[in-house]
Amino acid sequence: MPQRITGHTELIGLLATPIRHSKSPMMHNTAFEALGLDYAYLAFDIQPDQLADSVKGLKALGAKGWNVSMPYKTAIIPLLDEISEASRLCESVNTVINQDGRLYGTVTDGTGYMMSLRDCGFDVIGKKMTVLGCGGAATAICIQAALDGVKEISIFNASDAFFPRAEENARKIRENTGCIANAYPLEDKERLRAEIASSVLLANATNVGMGKLEGVSLITDKTMLRPDLICTDVIYTPEETAFLKLAREVGCPTMNGTGMVLYQGAEAFRLWTGKEMPVDAVKKVL
Repeated sequence: MPQRITGHTELIGLLATPIRHSKSPMMHNTAFEALGLDYAYLAFDIQPDQLADSVKGLKALGAKGWNVSMPYKTAIIPLLDEISEASRLCESVNTVINQDGRLYGTVTDGTGYMMSLRDCGFDVIGKKMTVLGCGGAATAICIQAALDGVKEISIFNASDAFFPRAEENARKIRENTGCIANAYPLEDKERLRAEIASSVLLANATNVGMGKLEGVSLITDKTMLRPDLICTDVIYTPEETAFLKLAREVGCPTMNGTGMVLYQGAEAFRLWTGKEMPVDAVKKVL
């Protein structure tokens, strides 16, 4: 990248740990350069006891905003002046906008997922979807889908210590949106089969399929799938998880997590700059 820092360069950052693997600096700096914007995006690997001082420092320096990643997506909320409805329901913030000294937080993960669906030509508004998982990504997807107008969401999670969160997500959706939502144990295979059968989309929103779990899929029975069922995964490394491979073999249209990463960043970019991210240019570096 050519030298382009000036005395007018606006700062945007990323707070997380660990963070050196993040694609966000490359993504946003590519977008700034493509549009000729005098901004710079930097990653700051901070420890938990540094979060409050980091937020105070970025605000004092006049940073236009910043992203927040694990493990600070919830911890940052008390340090902000206002958060969006999606962030309130998710109890998570991944994007902060400095509005003349007033810090506004929102979560763009779910928006990124919904935008990536539209980019692939998939329409789920007014329809039913089934989501596997209840962690951060799953929660953001379910909440945003409900806010956007998905008619019904069935959430499946293992009957472990996290299952109450799946139930809580379903309750929040029912009480705060017009969407029907229910949580079920992943071990109930007949219920899972029935919910998938009445859904237009099945999403794996867990980490099953990456890292030490690469090659593993929560769905192993092909007969649960059908050729017109949209199958998506939040994982982008590997590009095709075991779940998506199984879905492709059945003939299902599929989508991995690359688009979600791209479009959650595009939404943050728009909030910071007021301009649309040049996604075609950014896709080339992802």
